[in-house]
Amino acid sequence: MQQQNTTTLDLDLGHIYRPSSLTEKAPLLVLLHGYGSNKEDLFGFADYLSPELSILALEAPIVLGPERYAWYDIYFEPSQGKWSDATQAQRVVQRILANIESAIKQINADATRLSLLGFSQGSILSLALGLEHPKLAKNIIVLSGYINHDIFELPKNLTPKLGPKIFMSHGSQDQVIPLAWAQESRDFLMQHQYDLTYREFPVGHGVNPENFAAFKAFLDQNA
Repeated sequence: MQQQNTTTLDLDLGHIYRPSSLTEKAPLLVLLHGYGSNKEDLFGFADYLSPELSILALEAPIVLGPERYAWYDIYFEPSQGKWSDATQAQRVVQRILANIESAIKQINADATRLSLLGFSQGSILSLALGLEHPKLAKNIIVLSGYINHDIFELPKNLTPKLGPKIFMSHGSQDQVIPLAWAQESRDFLMQHQYDLTYREFPVGHGVNPENFAAFKAFLDQNA
């Protein structure tokens, strides 16, 4: 494993930033961790991704405990089941957007080569952000997530062919986010003619080596 050369940007969200090996106009990969995790989690991928990528791992603002954060609250009641705070989620999407736009200016990244990568709750927000703002991201990588329609609205002038390429993967044994939810999102994206690569892997709520290799190949080809 290589020692990462990281630096700090002027952002209002906690973060880790690894500069690109390129001197200017590098592609930028933004990482959004899952519920109960932190900015260090997905940043572990950085050692194995192209050195030409600028990599920014953002940290969610809601403190759940030591080194445990959430992008928005999730509630559970025996009589009502589980639901998300949609208002919080919509607000944090705008906050993430503002942080990304600020980061692009600060590091002089190539704004046309932005990729969003999220896991679980972070992937739900990556989809909402990337699909609501189709000119923002070139790619969206969705790991163990789905489209939450309570926080996401399709743009009125929908042009999927001009929007992001999407890689979506899910564990066939996922007990946190049901596989059926991912499959419903897959069908929705295909129905609306998005450029979608969809894969399932024999794991639970996580990313196995085959899944990593698949999304890395997608990123290498499209970043």
